[in-house]
Amino acid sequence: MINVAKTLEVHTRRRGLLDITAEVRAWVDAQKVTTGLLTVFCRHTSASLLIQENAAREVRSDLEAFFAAIAPEDPSRYDHDDEGPDDMPAHLRTALTGVQLSIPVVEGELALGTWQAIYLFEHRARPTTGRSCYICGATENAAELKDFCNHAVSARILAAERKCSGYAI
Repeated sequence: MINVAKTLEVHTRRRGLLDITAEVRAWVDAQKVTTGLLTVFCRHTSASLLIQENAAREVRSDLEAFFAAIAPEDPSRYDHDDEGPDDMPAHLRTALTGVQLSIPVVEGELALGTWQAIYLFEHRARPTTGRSCYICGATENAAELKDFCNHAVSARILAAERKCSGYAI
């Protein structure tokens, strides 16, 4: 197996759920990942990752409303507000949802359910930067593995030849 990774830059314009399934699926296809466990990691403390229903828009709007209710933008509730009134509520929402997903890959496909999608959940009302998500997995692509092994064997033979060059065998 060869481990492969990529940084996926996601640009959000507002608070809410952004479907990134197509981007992740395209990367899995391009890398020819066939079997294994894919990791998607969001490198931010005010955005998170979810696997959630992708069929009904109401699911996403209900989730957004629920998180607005349990972590409201109310400056009187929080001490931390370095980046504005949406700063601490964003940290709380991220703490409740998480920044990492593990997704099985089976026969080259993400093992998501029929109505599941991968979402970046932007918790800031006014995001200041793009969101970096790291995707990593392993590939069993036979051609790549053969090239890798041939290179490794060639390198070992060359090293052995160099060690033995001064000796009569």
